[in-house]
Amino acid sequence: MTYDSYRAVVDADLRAAFADRQGMLYDLLRYHLGWVDERGNPAADTPTRLHHCGVLSLAAADAVAGDHVPAAPAASAVELAYNFVLVHNDVQAGRIDQNDTRPSIWWVWGPSQAINAGDGLHALARSALMRLSDGGIPAGTVLEALRSLDRACLTLCEGQYMDLTYQDQLMVSESDYLDMIRRKSGALAGCSARIGALAAGADDETAGALYDWGEKLGMALQVRNDITDLWGEQGDGFTASNVLNKKKSLPLIHALHHAPTTAKRELGGIYMKRVLEPSDSARIVAILDDAGSRPYAEGYVERLLGDAHAAASSESVQLQRPEALQQATEWIIGGALV
Repeated sequence: MTYDSYRAVVDADLRAAFADRQGMLYDLLRYHLGWVDERGNPAADTPTRLHHCGVLSLAAADAVAGDHVPAAPAASAVELAYNFVLVHNDVQAGRIDQNDTRPSIWWVWGPSQAINAGDGLHALARSALMRLSDGGIPAGTVLEALRSLDRACLTLCEGQYMDLTYQDQLMVSESDYLDMIRRKSGALAGCSARIGALAAGADDETAGALYDWGEKLGMALQVRNDITDLWGEQGDGFTASNVLNKKKSLPLIHALHHAPTTAKRELGGIYMKRVLEPSDSARIVAILDDAGSRPYAEGYVERLLGDAHAAASSESVQLQRPEALQQATEWIIGGALV
């Protein structure tokens, strides 16, 4: 299987989950997923969705049993859960554009309907996961998968709370940041792999190890995104949008703790401003460059990927196609860091 093949499976199962859902609420959800325009008509250009969480579920199932098909409802469930978070994040951040391609739900229909849409996506995620039973998966396994999804969503909300709180703090420790992204970015990724493994018949130890694999992969992706957000896809430093929101990232935390005293004071002065300006982003990136914060963060990505590999390579982990996990890692994290 290729990454595009996995994504096609996720997309087809997502559309099946909406087959019998009619009405304005579901048009909002289809709009968010890129299938229709603001009037509910088929979208002229459907954006390509990465479906990272769904791919993790399918890859885990493939690794366990050499067959991803039983995990398709699990893949849909984690994607719907991920999108419920995206819709709520748009409201929290006041984000006008959804992935820079179209207006977000809250901008078109208002924050109240956006919150309602996000809640609807969460309910649909749980409903999609229940369809595992249609494939003959035991009720006990379905219940455990549902428990895992609920636990991951709650943990993700804890991480989001921490992330929003840290925006108002200048100094955040590296351990606090890592705990935050473990919850916010690692929990759902770990759950995605775990319930995909469960759907494929994995034992508890293997499913737990794949949770650890997915969690570390999700954290690595978050740190990589931190780097890309600061330095840009081309390394030019012109996409530091999260800096303007005062979000704390690993490179910034490294500089605040390890840069020369004068640089720390300058960073503190910038972050004490009530509202940051685009010119502040360029200066922050320059300070981070001088402090060696980018190579430090890149090294941490590699460390997390090593931890992910170790978790999935334990002698107690029973896999038929372990190469599926390595392929998923390469697809999601990509090649060399930009």
